[in-house]
Amino acid sequence: MKKLTVALTAIAASAMALQAETLIRVNSVGYLTDDSKVAVLLSHEPIQAESFTIINVANGNTVSLPAKSVGEYAPFASTARLDFSSVTEPGSYRIEAAGAKSPIFRISDDAYVGLNEIPLRYMRQQRCGYNPFLRDSCHRHDGVVVLHPTLEGQHIDVTGGWHDASDYLQYLTTSANATYQMLFAYSMNPEAWADEYDAAGNPGANGIPDILDEARWGLEWMVKMNPDSATYFNQIADDRDHRMAQLPTGDKVDYGWGDGAARPIYPCYGAPYGLQKYKNRSRGLASSVGKYASSFSLGSQLFSKIDPQFAADIAQRSANAYAVAKANPGECQTACCVSPYFYEEDNWADDMELAAIEMFKATGDRSYLTDAIGYGRIEPVTPWMGADSARHYQWYPFVNIGHFQISRHGGDREKQEFVRNMRSGLSRVADRAEGNPFCNGVPGIWCSNNLTVGLITQAMLYRQLTGDEQFREMETSLRDWLFGVNPWGQDNDHRHTPRC
Repeated sequence: MKKLTVALTAIAASAMALQAETLIRVNSVGYLTDDSKVAVLLSHEPIQAESFTIINVANGNTVSLPAKSVGEYAPFASTARLDFSSVTEPGSYRIEAAGAKSPIFRISDDAYVGLNEIPLRYMRQQRCGYNPFLRDSCHRHDGVVVLHPTLEGQHIDVTGGWHDASDYLQYLTTSANATYQMLFAYSMNPEAWADEYDAAGNPGANGIPDILDEARWGLEWMVKMNPDSATYFNQIADDRDHRMAQLPTGDKVDYGWGDGAARPIYPCYGAPYGLQKYKNRSRGLASSVGKYASSFSLGSQLFSKIDPQFAADIAQRSANAYAVAKANPGECQTACCVSPYFYEEDNWADDMELAAIEMFKATGDRSYLTDAIGYGRIEPVTPWMGADSARHYQWYPFVNIGHFQISRHGGDREKQEFVRNMRSGLSRVADRAEGNPFCNGVPGIWCSNNLTVGLITQAMLYRQLTGDEQFREMETSLRDWLFGVNPWGQDNDHRHTPRC
């Protein structure tokens, strides 16, 4: 009993010490020389930090700078922003303030070199069908069509694509967006991407940037999910998957066709649907089929010289998908089964805007540009921007690249209008961030870091379009949030460990 009392006393003392701790959060990856550079001080006790010192670890040189007190935040009685943007000399640094010391961090223009490859490593790990990380194949029997008026019960080969996350469901919604984002990232910075893996994801260059290999993996799966011009599938498997934890090669979930056998394939469906008690709230096809159109269209543009036959095929598919989506406005949500959990996407005009502007870029047909502008005016600001809550994936994909593309490829009046829309969304989040020590106005919801990345993307694209720096501090602060300037901190080396 005495030993237990001593142990509990020690734990209590440690907890009190932790509560009294003063912390300095820094970006553990590093800061660029011309960045807006800010660390954040946090204390559980009321303190007044009027200044801080930044120390060059190599030579001991110090610079004292004023701290900006922000006030209370969550469990912290005192917070302050420590702005050292004026320090631009490359090197390793440490910050000291109010008796606290930060971890050592870098200022360097190569701080982020190679980090763009980490998401591709993750995507290769998530591949379904042949998985290069495991050097084995999984889910080779996918799948059997359900809830389709004419194809019910038929087996169709839809192996490929990526698993959604730590479970093995596969969604067109997220996969098409991931495919488009990779294609878009390549189109914006083609020189930034390495060629160290082949098309199957195995080590070894094949003359094609790895990001295009990975995007093509997604496109080829989407082709399988689109077996003819009238059929578009939305999902493989459902929440019956959430019964066991195992590697994908050992997945033994039985959907009614045997342990580890075929999984259900759900069609894009324009009304509420589900196999059992729970249903979604689908009202159209445009959100999903529009994603087919934008991904196929941009893919056709980028693969036109690499593989003209493949590019021509997906170009035709993009035109077919656009026509189907345009004729069926509304959102197409994912399917639930044994629980009420699904991706509750409630918007679709953004998907159609992006599809239309990509079709215009690919064809030069101005009717697509007219359509894109019309869809963009339905949703000038992505609805989560400025909101304090949202349902799960309610306004996916969280950022509207269509606004940016219209601003680049439309006329002067369209550019002014859609740049204004981008600015309005950023302003709403900036207003909500007022008084936040992390300059973070993103709703604190499940998957909020996805919204954070979307906002960073919009801020960066807006800055590139306009040269307007008014959101630069918010943009870099949100990036820093992902890499350690947050209440919990990070001290791992992100160059080697992909953590989200």
